[in-house]
Formats: sequence, structure tokens, C-alpha cells
Amino acid sequence: MTQPEFTIGIEEEYLLVDTETRALVEAPDELMDACRAQLQQQVSPEYLNCQIEIGTKVCRTVAEAREDLKRLRSCIAQEAGKFGLAPIAASCHPFSDWREQKHTDRHRYNTLSADLAGVIRRMLICGMHVHVGIEPPDRRIDLMNQLSYFLPHLLALSCSSPFWQGQDTGLDSYRLTVFDNLPRTGLPPRMSGFGEFERSVQILVDLGVIEDGSKIWWDLRPSSKFPTLESRICDVQPRLEDTLMLAAITQGLARMLWRLSVRNQRWRIYEKFLIAENRWRAQRYGVREGLIDFGLGEIVPFQQLAGELLEIIAEDAVHFDSAHEVSRAREIAANGTSADRQRKVFQEAVEAGKDSESALFAVVDHLIEEFHDDL
Repeated sequence: MTQPEFTIGIEEEYLLVDTETRALVEAPDELMDACRAQLQQQVSPEYLNCQIEIGTKVCRTVAEAREDLKRLRSCIAQEAGKFGLAPIAASCHPFSDWREQKHTDRHRYNTLSADLAGVIRRMLICGMHVHVGIEPPDRRIDLMNQLSYFLPHLLALSCSSPFWQGQDTGLDSYRLTVFDNLPRTGLPPRMSGFGEFERSVQILVDLGVIEDGSKIWWDLRPSSKFPTLESRICDVQPRLEDTLMLAAITQGLARMLWRLSVRNQRWRIYEKFLIAENRWRAQRYGVREGLIDFGLGEIVPFQQLAGELLEIIAEDAVHFDSAHEVSRAREIAANGTSADRQRKVFQEAVEAGKDSESALFAVVDHLIEEFHDDL
């Protein structure tokens, strides 16, 4: 069986904030023009005017992705700074109100606004997507069915959205509660092959419900543009190194599952209902409370799960020379995610005598600092 290339591509969405007020601001046309001049098609506006999206080139390894992503982040930060702005890579802004944001005036976004009405207006959220190159198409579906098991693990490691409109939601990934209001979201269904996926999408296209497969927003999907399997479950990461860790684990999991298929084996497929319970636990608690191991029939601490996860992809991390990147999962499992760090900054500011508004400003400053740390 020919081994797929397992190339990777990473997409990230950022929020633009005013460095004085810490509030969200619209991206000036001049800023977008300056970024496009340097990055060409690797940068684009997003649904809301206060967002900007980047995408790496096709990379064989995470080391290649690091260099490209660092270049992209550096350009956005440098150009934004000329306008008194700064990018942050958190899935929700700590205090800005979605009602005050405007969507980008482009045909695609105007259509989304008209079709999805009130639910799309609340989309003040950012995510990160990891594409893994896999051929042939039927193999993408086979791996999608199995990789779905690990989506809650990836989500738990990625949580970066505890605050919403100035309130601590109690959730580590509030982003998903907003995104899940859209149609065609959530865990992917189990499918027999690429043909079934194409027929299902075509039914909705023929009815005029969607234009193409890009309007399928599952947590994991076959890309409509590239020969890839696209993970969409993760919150965007303030730290570049955490983005690379999640990409490396996703790449490693895809190859690990392919290795099983070579030996005529596969990861056990559990009902979507059960995986959704772990998805909720990850969304609610991040890495703090553990996930359900359905084989054991127990809730297992996430530190143990992280260790087991790295063990099963150890061979693949060696193959892709990404052992260093994936090892960061142990640190996050032990010390917490961005959501935990944001809460800590907020609490320390309150204990230092600051009011809630000033404490939230401190959280934004913390997110700006983390974005710039690895550049």
C-alpha cells in the first residue's frame, strides 16, 4: 500500500485589537493591502472586519510549517503595529461585543449573512484548521471515521476561549457553543466511502441549499479544495509553538491510523453519541477533568491520556522529526491551556486591586504578548 505524503497546511484566524483600548477594530484597507503585497494569497479577510486569516504553504514537516507560520505571523504583527493595532490568536475576545462588529462586504460573506441570519451575526470567534494530505479519496473517509475519536483530545489541548463579552463562561472553549449554532457543524457522520460523501453533498447542492462542500463545517471533513483531510476542531493558539504541536499530533495520528490499515487493523469506531460526550468534556474542562476511555469504561486524567497519545504516535513523530513539537502536549496537560493562563492573568489582576474591566485589559495584553513571543 503506497504511503500517503501526509503533507500539512495550517490556517489560522486572528483578531485585531487597538493597543490603547484593547477593543476590536476593523482592519484598515491599507493594512490588508500591505499584508497582501508581502504574503499574496496566503492572507485574506475573514467574515468579520476585525478578523484576518492566514494559511501556510503545503509543508512536508512541522519544521517547514514553523518557518512559514512565523513569517506570516510576523508580517501581520509588523503591519498591524503601523496602525496602532495588534493581532491576538484567541478564539474569543475577552470583552468586545459581537453586536458592535460588522461583516466584510464580500459576496460570500453577504450570502452567509442573508442565509444564516442571527446565528452568523454572533460569529465573533476564531479557529485553526490543519490539512493533512491523504490519497486516494476513499482513504480520507476511512481515516476520517477513525480520527474522529481523537477530536476531543485535540480540542482539550487547544482551548483558548474562556471569556465572552466580559464574562468568564466557565467553559474552556466557548467558541464551540457559538459555532455549533450553524448548520452542518459538529462531529462528522460515519461514511462508507468518498462516493457516499460526494452524493450526500450533491443532494444539498442540487437543492440549492449550499453552493459546494465548503459549506460543510464539520469538526473534521474532506476539504472541498484540496486532497486533504481537514481538522477544524481546535481553538486558535496564542503561541506559535502550540499551533505546531497540534498540527504535529494531527499529522502523526493520520499516519498512525494508516499504519494500522497496512496491517489490516483499525482504530475502534465508537458511536458519535459517545464521542460527543468527550467533545463536551473537552469544551467544558479543557485538560483539567479528563476524558472517557471507552475501552476501559473510565474517566482517565488528561495527563495520562496525553502520555498514551504520544506513545501511539511515537514512531510517526520520529518519521516526521516532530518529537519535540508533540512533546509539548505533556506540558499543556500538566500546566494548562491558554484558557487556564487567561484566567490566571485575570485573577492575578483582580487580586492586585484592579477592577474587572482593567483585569480583562490585562488578559488582552497577555494575549498580545504571547502572539509576539515566538516571532
